[in-house]
Amino acid sequence: MGEQCHQSTQNLVLRDYCEKINYKYLLSGTEYSIEDSYLTLQLLVDEIPNIHGIVAYSLFQMPESKRYRLKIYKYILEKHGEIHFALEGLKIIKNTDVDRIENIWSVRQTLPSCPVHIS
Repeated sequence: MGEQCHQSTQNLVLRDYCEKINYKYLLSGTEYSIEDSYLTLQLLVDEIPNIHGIVAYSLFQMPESKRYRLKIYKYILEKHGEIHFALEGLKIIKNTDVDRIENIWSVRQTLPSCPVHIS
């Protein structure tokens, strides 16, 4: 969504988040810098039967396509995995969490269309 953060900073946030929730930080996956590429994310999602879950730096690193996001969430939950978003301190561990995350996405995607009033 047009925001950038250096990889080393992302790794610090991920490590800190995992430590706070008492999770073992295994490795950092770096996405390719090709627009709308989610190859690394898909590889991690496919590993869910073998790993407990995924910790992403931010919720807004997920695909902008709602259909694609919902497909990812559904697969992760069906495999009894979870996905966390370290920067926002949010997670999806059950179906009701998806609604909350998608509400946040809706607000974020609407913000650019909102008029700005400066007093």
